[in-house]
Amino acid sequence: MTSKRVVVTGMALTSPLGSSVKSAFNRLHQYENCIEYDTKLDAYENLYTRLSARVKDFKQPDCFNRKVTRTMGDVAIMAVTTAREALLDAGLLDNSIISSSETGVSYGSSSGSLDAILDFYSMHIDKKVRNLNSGSYIKMMPQTTAVNISLYFKTHGRLVNASTACTSGAVGIGSAYELIKNGIQTVMISGGAEEFHPTQVGIFDTLYATSTKNDTPKLTPSPFDVSRDGLVIGEGAGTLILEEYEHATARGAKIYAEIIGYSTNTDGTHITNPNSETMGIVMQQALDAAKLPAKEIGYINAHGTGTKYGDIAETKATEFVLGNNTPISSLKSYTGHTLGACGAIEAILSIEMMNNNWFCPTLNLKEVDQDCGQLDYIKDGGRNLEIEYFMTNNFAFGGINTSLIFKRMQ
Repeated sequence: MTSKRVVVTGMALTSPLGSSVKSAFNRLHQYENCIEYDTKLDAYENLYTRLSARVKDFKQPDCFNRKVTRTMGDVAIMAVTTAREALLDAGLLDNSIISSSETGVSYGSSSGSLDAILDFYSMHIDKKVRNLNSGSYIKMMPQTTAVNISLYFKTHGRLVNASTACTSGAVGIGSAYELIKNGIQTVMISGGAEEFHPTQVGIFDTLYATSTKNDTPKLTPSPFDVSRDGLVIGEGAGTLILEEYEHATARGAKIYAEIIGYSTNTDGTHITNPNSETMGIVMQQALDAAKLPAKEIGYINAHGTGTKYGDIAETKATEFVLGNNTPISSLKSYTGHTLGACGAIEAILSIEMMNNNWFCPTLNLKEVDQDCGQLDYIKDGGRNLEIEYFMTNNFAFGGINTSLIFKRMQ
C-alpha cells in the first residue's frame, strides 16, 4: 500500500504567550518569559514553589452557551475552542467532510478537569451526592478533550485518546499522522491541552522538580543552565489540522508544513527517571521513518524542562543521534511546562519559526551545564536560519518518548 503524504493546513493555540499563533510568535521576540508569582498558591502549606505560567487573552466563543459547555471543564473548552479556530484557519469549519467518517480526532491531556475529579472525591468523603451532574464524568475522564471535540464537530471517524502525560500533544499529532499516512482518514483534528491546577504543581513540587526562584520569576526556568533549579507549570492548548496532501491541494488549501517522520517508544525502566538510550532510539526511529540523515535536520525543539536529570538525558541522546552542529532551543523557557499541551504548542510555534526563518533562544541560559550534551544551543538572542526540516521531541512520565519531524513546504 502506498503511503499518503500528510500536511498541516490549520493551526491554533492558546498559551501563556498569547491566544493566537501570530501573537504568541511575536511575543517570542521580546525575550521575556511568561512566568509570574502566583499569589493563589500562597494558600497551600508545604508548597515550595509559587510560580506559574497562565494562559493570556483567551476568549470563549459566544456560540459556546451553557448547553454546549455542560460537558466541558477548562481543558476541554480550550481544546474545542482552538479546534474551531484551526478548522476555520484550514477553511474546513463548514466543510461536510468534518462530519463524515473521513475525519477523526486524535487529542489528549494529562488528565481531565481536576475540579470535576474533586467533585467525585467530595462524594466519597462527605457521603453526599451534591456536586455531581450529568456532565461531571465527561469533564473528569481522561478522554474529555477528544470526546468533546468529536461531539461538538459531529465527527464520525477514528477517535484517539492521547492521554500520555507530557507527550499527550505529540502523541495526538503523531497518531493522527499515522492514520492519514496509512489511508484510514483524510482529515484529523489533532493536538493537546492542559488546564492549570494547584494539584499539578503539588505533584512536581513533591518530586522536588519545581523551580523555587519565587522572588525572580523572570529568571526561571533555565533549561540546560548549570544554575537551573526546576520547571514551572503552565497551561494551554494547541490544535493542528492534518490533511492528506492530495485532498489539501485539490481544494487549494494553504499548507504550513508536511509531517514526514514520527516515532514513539517507552523506556520500560523507571516511571519518572528519564532514559537517554531510549530517547536516542526514538529520535533515530523518527529519522528512519522520514528517510532522512541526521545532518538534514536544521533545528531541534527540545523538551527542555529545566530539570537536572531530564536535561542531561535528553541532550546526551540528542548529541549521540544528531551530533553537535544542529541548533537547539527550549520553548518551555518562555511558557513553562504546559504538560499535555506542550507537544502541540511547541510544534505550532516551531512551524511558525521555520516559516519565518527565525528561531528563538533558550531564555536564562547563561552557562551550559557541562554534564549536558555538547550541542549548538541557541542562547542570548534569536537566530536567523533558513531550514528545510526540524525535529521536535517530548518525553513523559511512564517513560514515554516521542519525536516528530516536519518539512517546509516550498
